Formats: sequence, structure tokens, C-alpha cells
Amino acid sequence: MIRFNNKKNLFFRKGKIMFNKIIKSFVALMIFFALTVTVQARSLDEIMKSGVLKGGVNPGLPPLAKYNEKNELVGFDADIMAKLADMLGVKLELVKVGSPDRIPFVATGKIDIVMGALTRNYKRQKIVDYTVPVHTEVFGALTTSKKPFAAVMDMNRDDVKLAQVRGSMPAGWAKKNLPKAKITLFDNYPDAMRAIAQGRADAIVDVVDFLGEHMNKHNVEWQVVDKAIDTWFCGIGVKKGNSSLQQWLNVALFTLHRAGFVDETWKKWFGIGQVHSVQPQPYF
Repeated sequence: MIRFNNKKNLFFRKGKIMFNKIIKSFVALMIFFALTVTVQARSLDEIMKSGVLKGGVNPGLPPLAKYNEKNELVGFDADIMAKLADMLGVKLELVKVGSPDRIPFVATGKIDIVMGALTRNYKRQKIVDYTVPVHTEVFGALTTSKKPFAAVMDMNRDDVKLAQVRGSMPAGWAKKNLPKAKITLFDNYPDAMRAIAQGRADAIVDVVDFLGEHMNKHNVEWQVVDKAIDTWFCGIGVKKGNSSLQQWLNVALFTLHRAGFVDETWKKWFGIGQVHSVQPQPYF
């Protein structure tokens, strides 16, 4: 009898273990299906019927987006989206996104559109669709009239002093590609720009468009080195395959570019015009 009970207990224990494995497998399967279910993007018509356009902006990239004293999201991206929502005849709902989650948010339908220095590249194109460019970002060099350079690579000399921000991508690029230049690292952009304005440094290699706020604080004749390192084109991202929304945005952005609204809004938030403005093209 004792042996029988032991076998019986062993049988039930094995059965319980098998049952738990089945349950765990079932739960894992359900999670897998939940994660792989394609979320349908809201079409242009559905957005208009809902009366709300959901747009993602990144407050970590001021002045593209930031929080004001009322804890409201404002900035260049916010103004562009607000104008688009007005043209569409709907209200705008701004959603905070970060660089890691902005693509997943639009890809899963949590937001309809996303901005935030969204450079157009072939890898990202596999996941989202882009509109025509909204603005550009010029990766180049900024100097003063006292230290003119024809090209960035002309600064690869041992008598050139660069002011770079510690830990930034441009600082790494300068160290690798301009090894002869003397690089002084600063903890922030205000200090780096002040060094150039005061003549303690000759130039800075960076995304020039984002330096306007700091340029305006110094009575210096700034000059952008003519031959840039690269120019990036930034558009609005929509869920892959959402052609109705994408095409409407293309026409709307073409209209805003022709009217000068994009350039005016850029100057409002950055303090300077774009180094290379987007030229409106009626071909989408």
C-alpha cells in the first residue's frame, strides 16, 4: 500500500508539472500573439472623424520641443503639428516621446505622426514611411569672420583650436577626422560658444542649426564654413503603409513651405534661419 501511494503521489506530481508546463506554454503563446498582432494605423479619414490628430514630440531636443513654464509641450515641432491639425480641421494631442520609443509609438498606432529630428534613412524606412522633408540639419563647422575657413578639413592644422562639447558625437568626429587640431572639451554649449566668441578657440564642429540660440548671445560676426560635412533631411514619420495620411501631409507641407511658414517658425525657435532651407518641390 505504501508503494502504491508513493507511485500515486509521483504520478500526480508528474501530472502537475506537465500541467504547469502546458499553462506556461499557453501563456507564452498568447503573449507572442499579442506582441505580433499588427495594429491598424488610423487613416486620414478616421483621424478626421475622430477630430484629433495625435503627434509625438521629443522634449529632450529643445527647441524642437520642450516644456514651458506651464508644463506644456511647445517648440518648432509642436507649432508645425498645430498648423497641420488646424489645416486638417481637428484638434492636436501632443504626446511625449523619446528617441528610443518614438518609432515604436508610431509603428504600433499609439500616435499618428512623429517628429523630433527624424532623419530620413534607408534602415528606418523599413519600419515607417516619411513625408517630404520638413527641415534640414547641417553637420558642419561654425567660426567667426576673424578665422574664416573654406572647408571643414582645412581646420586639420596644429594652429587651429576647436571648442567641442564633452561626450558629444561631433567631438568624437573631430578627434578622429581632425587629429592635428587642438581640441578643448567643454561641459556644455554655452561655455564652448563663449570660448569662440572671446577668441580662446577658433571654431566648433557640430549641427550648426542648433547653435543659433547661443550665437545670438554674443556680439560676434559668426560664419558657417561653406563646405559642410553632411546635410540631413528630417521629415514626419507615419506608420508604414498609411498612404492616405502620408500623401495629405506631403501636400500640406508643400503649402507651408511655399508660404514661408516653416522658415518663419524655425527662426522663431532657433533664432537664426536654416543653413540650408528645404526647397518645396511639387513632386511627392
